[in-house]
Amino acid sequence: MLTATCHCGAVRVEVPRKPRRLTDCNCSICRVYGTLWAYYKASTGRLVCARGATSSYARGDKSIEFIHRKKCGCVVQWRVIRKRPDSRTGVNARNLEPEAIASARIGRLDGAKTWKFLD
Repeated sequence: MLTATCHCGAVRVEVPRKPRRLTDCNCSICRVYGTLWAYYKASTGRLVCARGATSSYARGDKSIEFIHRKKCGCVVQWRVIRKRPDSRTGVNARNLEPEAIASARIGRLDGAKTWKFLD
């Protein structure tokens, strides 16, 4: 088990393993958030925090929501709003310890225009 933690430590996302690949997306929201996404099956991750510790923001077609810590503001995760058995979630890998992501390959995604990987 691996844990991604917000800056103040009140919100954690537990995932089963180190990410093998990370995504650096240039869409308007990911660029502003400065995230680096690690993807997991939604059923394998777990958000751990006190009730009311987070807020969420859904943009565009409202298919996913971004989860933030209310106090320190860190984006910890995105998740699908209408979950299906095969749903996945994105965990902000910048909230993991650097050693946990050191060997992961980073792919640059053109989420701003083509939704294709640039490398």
